[in-house]
Amino acid sequence: MKRSMLMLATAMMAATFGSGVVSQPAHAQDGKKFKIYLSLSYSGNSWQSEAANIVKALAATPPYNDMVELTEVISGTDPQAQISAYESMIEAGADGIVSFPISSTALNRTIKRGCEAGVLFFMYDATVTQPCAYNVSYITSGFGENSAQALVNELGGKGKIFLSRGVPGNSVDKRHTDGALSVFKKYPGIEIAAEYYSFWDDRTTQQETAKALVAHPDVDGIWAQAGEYGAIQALLDKGGKLVPMTGENSNGFRLALADPAMQEKGLRGVSAGSPPAQSGYAFKLMMEILTKKRELAATNIEYPLPWVPADKVKICKGEKFEDGCNAFADGVVPSSFVTEVLDPVLLPELSIQSALNGTPVEGATIQALPAEVKLAPNEPEINCQGCEPPADLYHLTKIEPTVQP
Repeated sequence: MKRSMLMLATAMMAATFGSGVVSQPAHAQDGKKFKIYLSLSYSGNSWQSEAANIVKALAATPPYNDMVELTEVISGTDPQAQISAYESMIEAGADGIVSFPISSTALNRTIKRGCEAGVLFFMYDATVTQPCAYNVSYITSGFGENSAQALVNELGGKGKIFLSRGVPGNSVDKRHTDGALSVFKKYPGIEIAAEYYSFWDDRTTQQETAKALVAHPDVDGIWAQAGEYGAIQALLDKGGKLVPMTGENSNGFRLALADPAMQEKGLRGVSAGSPPAQSGYAFKLMMEILTKKRELAATNIEYPLPWVPADKVKICKGEKFEDGCNAFADGVVPSSFVTEVLDPVLLPELSIQSALNGTPVEGATIQALPAEVKLAPNEPEINCQGCEPPADLYHLTKIEPTVQP
């Protein structure tokens, strides 16, 4: 209760920053740059590359280009390696660490020591349970349960399905899968025929789905996290028949959902999932605190869940999200490009090239964030310790059941 009250109070304290360019604080004017680290654990897929690239692009955008010394560190999937990386950053005098954490709990002791040394920790997408860290994530917005119900609706409550998961032990994968299982377990007609880790990567998803298809060629549907376009490729390689699928936000998946030829083969579903834009939002929030433009105590911040059913895919005419479009024409970006990296409200400074190459937009300047932040609910072992979850933890927010258990 105390933490909830603190979260509410700090959100109300969030300073109204106005619009326009961020002015330089005395810290930067004195010639001393903020020492910021970008700490990745798992890397190697399009999502992680885009999330890292937009932080690099923002750090190179005026006035941050004269205020920030940014260092990227990739630790891999071993929690101890990221712990060691954090320790080195703290010893080096980090002002802030923007990070995709590999574990929600294993990093806590080191994070606490860093906080006590004055380091700001901003986690994006994946979360930690150490209360001195800021979690900026869509993880509590219901991807797992909403996408699972969408798949159940498409299947009429019956059928064999695959679960294509993310990275073992990560809070994002755990929360998604727990949410999905809360729905699937209500339907005795749903059989989970195969469950595998695809590491949120198209190629790995294609390989693991192909293996599952050898044993279960009669699969009726696939519940997938990021890497969903690889599942489509595995099905096409097997013989061309597609099945209802849920997935995240790759451009290839959205184009496939809207393609009449793919629909004729059996593809139906919804594109939801994790926006790489969370990293840029976390970085800008951290910089507003460091430059004393915002007051915000450590808290859990919820990023909204994208939700694009097949009939709502709208292809952009150019290279920007305008007029409600949500996918780019074939050839503009790779099929693996994660569309939800561009946010015209929170990250207007960025472009497709920022996401692909980490380059700033010529002539762009950092724009202020909206004053209000949306707080995320407590979820034990996901973003808080010793806390009580809401009674309706897995309630549906984007879709209603069309079939009864």
